[in-house]
Amino acid sequence: MRQLWRFGYQEAASCVFAGAVFGLLAVTSVVPLPIARYDALLIGCLVLTGLLWALRVETGREVLVIGLFHLVGLALELFKVRTGSWTYPGEAFSKIGGVPLYSGFMYAAVGSYMCQAWRRLDLRLIGYRVWPTAAAAVFVYANFFTHHWLPDLRLVGAVALLAATWRTTVTFRVGEARYRMPLAVSFLLIGGALWLAENGATFLGAWQYPDQGDVWRMVHLSKFGSWALLVSVSFVLVAALKRWEEGSFPRGVPVEARETGREAASAKRPVLAGSRRAPDPRRAR
Repeated sequence: MRQLWRFGYQEAASCVFAGAVFGLLAVTSVVPLPIARYDALLIGCLVLTGLLWALRVETGREVLVIGLFHLVGLALELFKVRTGSWTYPGEAFSKIGGVPLYSGFMYAAVGSYMCQAWRRLDLRLIGYRVWPTAAAAVFVYANFFTHHWLPDLRLVGAVALLAATWRTTVTFRVGEARYRMPLAVSFLLIGGALWLAENGATFLGAWQYPDQGDVWRMVHLSKFGSWALLVSVSFVLVAALKRWEEGSFPRGVPVEARETGREAASAKRPVLAGSRRAPDPRRAR
């Protein structure tokens, strides 16, 4: 139970950005505002991002990744709103193509969570195949656009993603103990959490699905699968950030051999994710 409490605390701390965005949604849904709600949400999200960076809750590179998530999410929002998948019924100066600019921060919240959890839980990857996983994630993301004209290949994308991550394991530290799970399972768990969050967000009027026009209804369960797939895009971007941070390290050493913190300082043996076998130290010399 102590370990479960520690894990829950670290997960909650990793959701600081997402929790604050939910707080903004809740406050702006009941408090009268002198400006349009979507404009107020945009200002609030910008202030929140700057505050977390100033307090060093998030690093400068993590803020850049969050900005990238904002752009990736905004592109999807512009397309989906245009095709009628969902709407933003309120008025605002910050709306472009029917999409308020604050909406990208909801995707950025997912990126913030991943960056925070990666650091707080000391995530490591075993058997992570960079390019196959990235290719599967790009295919999944593209299908969210193309299925409006072409056959929906969501199942194909899921199979491709499962094949790319088949033997990939993610390990994480809770206290002094380290646990592991298949990477694909983590996608399902995060996707489920995002589906629950989506229900809360639509209840607070963040956006509106066609069947929620007259009265709020739960988001269809099929969105759970969509989020579990879309999580892969977020993961690939954050994993790329971690590889960028370790860019001075040589290729060829498995991530499971990586030393962190004081261990790295003493071992002085840098490593990088992306390979399964460690080179012979004598040959390296």
